[in-house]
Amino acid sequence: MKYVLAFRGQMERRLTGEEEARWPAWFQQINDSIADFGSRVGEVREVEARAERSDVLSGYILINADSLDAAATVAGGCPALQQGGSVEVGELVEA
Repeated sequence: MKYVLAFRGQMERRLTGEEEARWPAWFQQINDSIADFGSRVGEVREVEARAERSDVLSGYILINADSLDAAATVAGGCPALQQGGSVEVGELVEA
């Protein structure tokens, strides 16, 4: 099954060189699970936000995993988690 890992980061925060370097290392670790390297996200606008948020969508990848729990385990190693961000994990549903 395919899952999207949506990365959220702090508004206005820029990563250091050391923090940036953690991403390729993590991608290499999970390379066998990656279905699509996705993309970083630039400018973001939330439509009909119901509450003030302190984080924004910063990128995503698609992975293959046997279950939502397995996908969440992969997400658990994401560098965003050590950089004040978060990862949302969602199952992709065929249209």
